[in-house]
Amino acid sequence: MNSVFERYGKAKEEHNHLNSALEIKFWQQEAEILRQKLQTLQETHRQLMGQKLCGLTVKELQYLENQLEMSLRGIRTKKEEILTSEIQELNHKGNLIHQENLELCKKVKLIHQENIELYKKLYGTSNRTEASGSSFFPNSFNTSEDSNELIHLQLSHPESQSHQALATATATHLGLQLH
Repeated sequence: MNSVFERYGKAKEEHNHLNSALEIKFWQQEAEILRQKLQTLQETHRQLMGQKLCGLTVKELQYLENQLEMSLRGIRTKKEEILTSEIQELNHKGNLIHQENLELCKKVKLIHQENIELYKKLYGTSNRTEASGSSFFPNSFNTSEDSNELIHLQLSHPESQSHQALATATATHLGLQLH
């Protein structure tokens, strides 16, 4: 019985030794294949970069040229997609800003109208042309129907008591307190 175990142990060792030798040979062949692929890829990369072209035939050069043209088309297409997307995003943001600007112009016109009404109530003016013009408020501005017109605001100190009363009335109407 012991001899059977000894023969089994020797056979197993020989089999393991044979398997490890085959495995080593397999991995050596695999490493060689990968080295060749790496060398081919490096050579192709150099050729795509315009280096080491002296040994190529006209057909190989035409193939290389076609590969480069296809790559350029893909790059240009991707670039165009990105730029188109960015332009659309900027146009959207521009439209939002324009809408906000229109809303702010409406608010400015509304406040201007409220100021005219307050002035009328405060001083009892019934002359519409005087009340609607900028001469009515020395430090005010006119808004036109053109929503693209720039509006320049300027702050100044009230020059007389009537302007102080107008500022207080306007602030009270807007729910503000002046200190």
